[in-house]
Order: sequence, then structure tokens, then C-alpha cells
Amino acid sequence: MNTSTQGQPFTGPASEPHICRFNLEPEEPLRFAELCGQFNQHLKQIEERLGVTIRHRGNAFAVSGEHGRAEVAGEVLRRLFRETGKDEPLSANTVHLFLQESAIEWLQEASDDKLITLRTRKGLITPRGRNQQSYVKSILQHDINFGIGPAGTGKTYLAVAAAVQALEEEQIRRILLVRPAVEAGEKLGFLPGDLAQKIDPYLRPLYDALYEMMGFERVDRLIEKNVIEVAPLAYMRGRTLNNSFIILDESQNTTQEQMKMFLTRIGFGSTAIITGDITQVDLPRGTRSGLSSAIEVLKGVEGIGFTWFTAKDVVRHPLVQRIVQAYDRYDQLIQTGKGAP
Repeated sequence: MNTSTQGQPFTGPASEPHICRFNLEPEEPLRFAELCGQFNQHLKQIEERLGVTIRHRGNAFAVSGEHGRAEVAGEVLRRLFRETGKDEPLSANTVHLFLQESAIEWLQEASDDKLITLRTRKGLITPRGRNQQSYVKSILQHDINFGIGPAGTGKTYLAVAAAVQALEEEQIRRILLVRPAVEAGEKLGFLPGDLAQKIDPYLRPLYDALYEMMGFERVDRLIEKNVIEVAPLAYMRGRTLNNSFIILDESQNTTQEQMKMFLTRIGFGSTAIITGDITQVDLPRGTRSGLSSAIEVLKGVEGIGFTWFTAKDVVRHPLVQRIVQAYDRYDQLIQTGKGAP
């Protein structure tokens, strides 16, 4: 069934409407019904707020309107869909919060003629806000990039999107997903299964992003062909990686030696993205984070990009942004001696 709802028209300059197309997975009718709302009230709410038109057939969605607004509406729909199927059904208030705290600020900051987008088989991905736009621009310009900031700011998701685009445009031959398995002490022998199964729990955020952008079957096929490779950081020693896109996630949990080892693995035709949050280090007490060290050592080195994210860039549930801000305020009080020990 094809559903179409019409919102208030955007009263900007006349131009050809932009169409943002994407698929939502997994294809579960009950979740789509929750996303759309009774009588499509959630879709109408988004249309009226952003001045777009939303159509969908099954899990295939098309949002038409002025470029920036259509892309933002698509991002809001993708994020709202991830909230469906939980104990609390989506409400008009939840939709309002997502629009208020994410889309509207993005629209105020973004300049449509300068927007950078990433293209995947499942549709276009438009980074929101100045920091995300700057991050992707840096990825496209530099061979090594650092994305540093709190959880939920899109560091890993955008890194995966850039890797998928590079692979599908045949700019690289493979994607490597790397993460330090600190929780298991990088001693994975006691865990059941093969190497990929042992480290799956630590790479789940990367898998989730890949599945959303490429689909389950295609990702599984590429993993079987070793076009997409997963590996704990400890297994990178001694390798030289050419024509690859390498993502090191949770890099705050690397040691200084591990970070140096990883950075010196980069070969010709490769791009490396290192993401992390220096406020959430799980290393043993007294061990300095390789990410913190790299920030100091590599400052000003030509060809390396740094992007710093803040709580304002959080793109998960609106409460996540407020939680991050609350912890930041608390940490500042502790540092000044005004808070509880």
C-alpha cells in the first residue's frame, strides 16, 4: 500500500524538489505502523514541521522537498524507526523531541549549497551540524582522521558510511573494522567460536551501521569474501594495509604502544579513522590512553585531521544529549572542588 501525506509547503525559493530515498530494515510491519502513527499522524507531524512530503511503500521511503529539509526528515525517520518495537510506543511528544533537539538546530546551522552527503545503496546520508559536516569533509581530504567526543555524536556511524561509499565507488578494496577488546583483556581464547565470533560483541555498533547501509545479505557475503574484515587491535601487528579503509573504534582504550603500532600500519591508498571518547577510558589504572597521547604527539602534523564533538552533536535519543551535559557539569564541579568526591 502506498501512503502519501501532504504537509505545509516550504515557502522558500522555487526549485526542483529534492528526493531523499532510503529503506528501513528490518522490514517489520508492526514497527512501520508504530513509526507512521495512527492515521499517519507521526508522518504528518514531520511533514508540517519541516515542509516536506513523505511517501512509503513497505520499507522503502521517499521524502521530497527542499534539499536540507528532505535530508533532515529522512534522518529523523531513520532515528525514530530505531526507537520502535520497544516497551514504550512512539508518541507525538517523542517525535517532537527528535525534531526539536536534532533537526531544527541542524537546519539553522547548515548551508544547503555547502552540504556534504555520503551515498550508500540504501540512500544518501547527510551529516547534521557543523561538526559532523567538518568531520566528513576531513575524512574525504585526509588519509588519517580522528573523531573525538562523547557517545552518540555519529563518529562511528559516519566513519562506516564513508567506508561504504569508498568501497561501492571502488576507491578501496576492503574495509577493516578494528576495536581494542579491553573488556576481555585481549585474551580471547576462552571465548567460544572463531575469531569473528569472539570479537562480535565488541564490534556490534560497526555491524549495525553496515547492515543499515548495505543490507544483511550483502554484508555477510562481503565478510565471507574477506572484503569486510573484523579484527581485534592486537591482531594488527606486523601488517601493512594498502587500498583499505580502516576504522579503529573506541580508541581511548588503546595503549600508547598500540596506537603507534596501528598508525604505522597504514599503507598506500588507505584511509584510517580513529574514533574515541577520552572521558570513558577503561584501561587499567596508571595506563595512559593511546588516544590522549596521539592528540598531543600528532598535533599539527600535516595530513592528519582532528574533529572534536560535544554534547550538542549527540544524535541519539534526546535524553542522551542531556545525560552527557549533566555528566560534563558534574565533572567540572569535581575538578573545581565544588562537587561530591
